[in-house]
Amino acid sequence: MTDLVADVVIVGFGAAGACAAIEAADAGADVLVVDRFQGGGASAVSGGVVYAGGGTAQQRDAGVEDTADEMYAYLRQEAGDVVSEQTLRRFCDGSTEMIRWLEGHGVPFEGSLCPYKTSYPNDDFYLYYSGSEAAGGFRDIAKPAPRGHRVKGPGTSGKLLFARLASAVRQRGIRVLPQTRVRELVSEAGVVTGLRVSSLRDAPAWVRFAHRVLGRYSAKPGIYVPALRTALHRRAARLERRYAREFEITARRGVVLAAGGFITNRELVREHAPAYRGGLALGTSADDGSGIRLGVEAGGATAEMDRISAWRFLTPPSAFLGGILVDVDGRRIIDESRYGAAVGETLITCHGGKGWLLIDDAIAREARRDARGQGQWFQWLQARYLLGRGRISAATIADVARAAGVGPDGLVASVGAYHGEGADPVGKPAEFVRRLETPPYSLVDVSIKPSLGYPCPMLTLGGLVVDEETGGVVGVGRLYAAGRSAVGLCSRSYVSGLSLADCVFSGRRAGVHSALLDKNENVF
Repeated sequence: MTDLVADVVIVGFGAAGACAAIEAADAGADVLVVDRFQGGGASAVSGGVVYAGGGTAQQRDAGVEDTADEMYAYLRQEAGDVVSEQTLRRFCDGSTEMIRWLEGHGVPFEGSLCPYKTSYPNDDFYLYYSGSEAAGGFRDIAKPAPRGHRVKGPGTSGKLLFARLASAVRQRGIRVLPQTRVRELVSEAGVVTGLRVSSLRDAPAWVRFAHRVLGRYSAKPGIYVPALRTALHRRAARLERRYAREFEITARRGVVLAAGGFITNRELVREHAPAYRGGLALGTSADDGSGIRLGVEAGGATAEMDRISAWRFLTPPSAFLGGILVDVDGRRIIDESRYGAAVGETLITCHGGKGWLLIDDAIAREARRDARGQGQWFQWLQARYLLGRGRISAATIADVARAAGVGPDGLVASVGAYHGEGADPVGKPAEFVRRLETPPYSLVDVSIKPSLGYPCPMLTLGGLVVDEETGGVVGVGRLYAAGRSAVGLCSRSYVSGLSLADCVFSGRRAGVHSALLDKNENVF
C-alpha cells in the first residue's frame, strides 16, 4: 500500500539533500525528503567550510586575486581524473555563483583572511588557505589563493550552514519526513518508481522524542567518543525495530540518494580500505553506506571505494610547520606545509601510520605561546597534548632519536639536509623552513592511532558512479546520487571545503535533473 506520493523523493537531509530539495522544488517539483534521524548528517557536524574561488566577493574583500583558471589548475592536480575536465571546469567557473546562491539562502560568509597557515581558523577569520595551494610543488602550477570559505558562525560552523539550508527547504513548503529509514528501492524494468521505508511518524510521542534525543547525542558528542555513539545508536535502532511502521512512497519523477558515506560501517571500511584503521569516524551513525547500498541493489556501480581521507594536521600552532616530519628511520616524510589529508595518506600508505615531528626549543616555546590564540578549543587541547604527553625531549638530536625509538643516524642526516644550501629537499617553501638549533630537541609523536588527545579524523570519498551531466546513477533509470553517496569532485583527493562544495554542486545538479523528468521517461 502506498502512503505517500511525490514527484521527487530525496533520501538524506544533509547539505547535499537540502540543496537537491531546493533546486527540485524551484524547478516545479513536489518534493519529499526522508531522513533516518532529524537531518544534518555529517554536514551539520563539519567545520562548515566551502571550497570556492575564481574571485568571490569574500576574496575581493580580502584583497585576494583569483581566477577560475588558477582554481582549475590547482584542483586538476588534486582531483586527477576522478571527474572529467568539463565537470571540473563547470565547478570552477560556477564557483562564485555557488557562494552567491548559498548567501541567497541565508548562509553567511565573510572575507576576513587568516594571516597564518592553519587547518581551521579561530573565530576571527573566515577565509583561509584550506588546502595545499601554497605548498611546494603546487605554487608553480597555479597561483596560490585562499579558497576555504568558512561559514560565518562560532566554532565549527557546519551546524549553521545546515540550519540555513534547512530553513530554506521549509520556507518552500517542502515536506520533510524524519525518523524514517529507507529499506529498499522499488523498481520496474530498471527504473526506480519509489521506495519502501519504515518510519516512526505514527509512533507514540515519547518514542519519537527518545529517538530524537538519541540521534542528536549520537551525532555530537558521539562523533568524539565512538563508544558512546555506538551505544546510543543501538538504543535508537531498538526503538525503530519495535515501533516503526513500514509503507511505500511513490516517486513520480525520481529518487535522489544523498545519505552520506560509509565511514561508520567498519565492515565496509575493512573490505575496501583495510589500512585505514584507528581513526575518528568523521560522520554520524547514519554514514553507514546505506545510500550506496540502495543504489547498488538497484543496479548501480561504485568506484573510489578505497579512497579514504585521513587528516593528520600539524597546525595549529603554525610554528610546527618549521619542524620536520620523519619516519621510524629518521627520514623525511613529506613537505610539512602540505594539507593534512596528504600527510595522513603518506603516513598510512608508506610508513605504517607512524611519524614524528622534530622541533627545537624555540619552536616549542612559540607553539606553546600561539596554540590557544590560533585555534578552536579542540585544537588547543590537541596542541597541549602534543607538547605534553605526545613528545619526548633530549639535549641532542641523536639522543632524542634514541629515546623515541627513531633511527638516530637517519634523523641526524635529515636535519643536515634540511639545514643545507638551496631549496628544501622535500620542497617545503622557504617561508616555512626553520633552522633547528636550539636544544633541547623534541620528537612529537604524530602517529595515527586511537587517541582522544590527538585523533585522526577520517571520511570516505567513494560512492555510486553517476552521469556527470545529470547526477543520474549510471545504469538505473530515475535514480540520482549526490554528496558522499556518489563519486564526485573530492573522491580522489580531499582538501578542506571540497566535500561540502561538492555536496552543493552535486546536490543542486541532481535536484534540477530529477525534477525535469517526464512522467515516464528520463529525458536526459
